[in-house]
Amino acid sequence: MSRSCCSTSLNKKRVTCTVCGQTCLLVNRQTMLHQVQFPENQSISEGDYAFCANLDCHVAYFSGDIMIQKETLRVFQADEPAMLCYCFDVSRSTYRKALQSHTSETIKAFVVKQTKAKVCACESRNPSGRCCLTDFKRMEDEYDA
Repeated sequence: MSRSCCSTSLNKKRVTCTVCGQTCLLVNRQTMLHQVQFPENQSISEGDYAFCANLDCHVAYFSGDIMIQKETLRVFQADEPAMLCYCFDVSRSTYRKALQSHTSETIKAFVVKQTKAKVCACESRNPSGRCCLTDFKRMEDEYDA
């Protein structure tokens, strides 16, 4: 499951969100341009931006003093469930229920198959710009713990 679908390699440099203190990774500008709604996406300048994945933090992307709020994202809905796979619309709660009912393998197999076929679009659909396959494994580990 370590095979990544994303064609560009993101810098693994870690930075700290100045709002919540979460450790965050850099994100491609292309991802941000696809995620941030118009007209806010027009003001995204070149630079090193990071994505804050903390669901409780209101900041989505940041670079120095520049902060882009989560409510400006296309996928952000305060009342929607947290997503596990943005490409194929699998929420964390759906996968958790599938783990509990021992039906998760079909969901994961579908996502893995599409990822290997390079049918996913993580760089534009996922706000982090990263592949979700490691998140499936992480949820499984949490469930088994």
